[in-house]
Amino acid sequence: MADGPREFDKEFVAAYGPNRVRRRLGIDVDRGVVTRFVLQLEYLIDPLADEWETVVRYDHDAKGSPEATHDVTEDGLHIDVYRDGEKVDSHELTPPKPANEALDIAEEHLAEHLVGYVRRFERWHGIKHNDR
Repeated sequence: MADGPREFDKEFVAAYGPNRVRRRLGIDVDRGVVTRFVLQLEYLIDPLADEWETVVRYDHDAKGSPEATHDVTEDGLHIDVYRDGEKVDSHELTPPKPANEALDIAEEHLAEHLVGYVRRFERWHGIKHNDR
C-alpha cells in the first residue's frame, strides 16, 4: 500500500490515465518558503481495495520525519525508486538547492520521466499496459 503524504499543510492529488496512476504532493510552506514536501507517483494495484503503491518519491524535510528523510538544502534532491512496496534504489538528482527550487525540479523531472517510470513499474509487477 502506498505510504502517501500525511499531515501536510496542503495536499494535492492528480490522476493520470484512467485512474491507475496518480501524482501526490504534500507540502508545508512558511512565509513563501517550502519547509517540507513529499512528491510521489503512485500506481493503483487493487481497485477494489483502493490499494496504491509508490512508484517513485522525491522528498525534503530539514528536521527529518517518517515521510521525508532528505534535506535538499544539505543533501541535494534525491529520487527514491520503489518495487513491491519497498525502496530499492535512490539517485541523487541535484547538488544542494533551496527547497522551493528543488520542488520545482522534482515536479519537472517527474513530468518528463513519468511514462518511463510507469512502464518500468508495470514490467516489474507483470501488469499489461493495454488496461490503461
